[in-house]
Amino acid sequence: MKRGSLTARVLLFASVWAVIALVAIAIVISQLYRAGSERAFADLLRAHLNSVINAVTVDADGHLAGNPQLGDLVFDQPGSGWIWLVEPLGALGGPRLASISIGAAAIGSPAMESLPFNERYQRHYRAEDDAGNPLEVVETEVELDNQGHAARFRVAGNRQVLEAEIAAFSTNLYLVLTLFGLGSLLVNAVAILYGLRPLDQARQALGRIRAGEAHRLDGTFPREIAPLAAEINALIEANQRVIERARMQVGNLAHSLKTPIAVLINESRDMTPSHASLVRTQAETMQAQVQTYLDRARIAAQRGSVLARTEAAPVIERLLRVMAKLNPELSFSSDIEPRNALLAMETQDLEEALGNLVENAAKFARREVVVRVRMAPACDAPKPMYRIAIEDDGPGLDEDGMREAIKRGRRLDESKPGTGLGLSIVGEIASEYEGTFALAQARSGGLSAQLTVPALITQA
Repeated sequence: MKRGSLTARVLLFASVWAVIALVAIAIVISQLYRAGSERAFADLLRAHLNSVINAVTVDADGHLAGNPQLGDLVFDQPGSGWIWLVEPLGALGGPRLASISIGAAAIGSPAMESLPFNERYQRHYRAEDDAGNPLEVVETEVELDNQGHAARFRVAGNRQVLEAEIAAFSTNLYLVLTLFGLGSLLVNAVAILYGLRPLDQARQALGRIRAGEAHRLDGTFPREIAPLAAEINALIEANQRVIERARMQVGNLAHSLKTPIAVLINESRDMTPSHASLVRTQAETMQAQVQTYLDRARIAAQRGSVLARTEAAPVIERLLRVMAKLNPELSFSSDIEPRNALLAMETQDLEEALGNLVENAAKFARREVVVRVRMAPACDAPKPMYRIAIEDDGPGLDEDGMREAIKRGRRLDESKPGTGLGLSIVGEIASEYEGTFALAQARSGGLSAQLTVPALITQA
């Protein structure tokens, strides 16, 4: 989640909350409906019980008399589970009165000690009839006249009817809430995607800046993002001003040092040959070193730029064409994958680093020099990097020689021309771009100079 998309994170939290809320609502509504339905069921049974009580009397013979009509045909259907029953108590004689639906069966009741009457002088319990129907029973005892004749009245209702009604309601409730939930998730997704769209536009604008296709964040952003876009544009402009000022200062310093060094070189011509050679050599060394440090200052000023962007293939192929003309006896080739590899560095810095390495390889190669470009393994760097390997088929170096060669001012072969600064310059360029430079053995047995520099990964 830390590295994932903000859109996915918001969608996930909104979806999880919506699901939890809908499930909770479904459970609460279902339980409330069940409680209400059971209360209504109990009230219906009590109403039927009162109707039965009002319809039963004691006749002149001291027997139960009456024919309750409850207005519902289920009491006339055997096995329906809807029953009313009146049983005489004490001195009251005669048979019981019962609805047609009970047939010849009897309904058992719990002992009075385990289930006494409530404040209404009624008690509720569950039972089962001969047909296997689960019954909800309400029972009471009533004195029918002033002679002490009493009877037990019971009305039972089929709980399957209640459970079927609750189940039907719950099914419809879950269906409606599911459709509502899916619709809510869809609406939430559309709202979140639309609401976060300006952030995606800002990301794409930053990607265009990173790819060198734009120089500022262009577009109209909502007021929550507009200050951020303004700050980023101000930062880019300040960065560009710093770079331009550094370039100007570097140029001024180069011009101010160029003339005194040129004067020293010219004046050395009037000196004795031994002194002239010494002064000229030292002046040329000063000139090379001054130029090196001026280049380092320029790189340091540019390394913070988000606009550094170079396509590797054109630079490498252009350099190899020049080297092929200068060294016709050698074969120069490239192996670049992918062909559109983009490096997050300035073109002139890449040209200087590769120029030093290819020129050095050409000095020691027997027949060929190959430049290979590949993505560096992810385990070797915390961010995407390209590894550029310049390989020759020369004599190569042992491990001690490789360590010695990259030291400043050291030369691989004193018989070859040069100042010994080339490899150290390449190392400094790589370091300024948070890359690495190392020497290894090439496939052909020669030397492989490996330059690792940051990759520029553009995002849609």
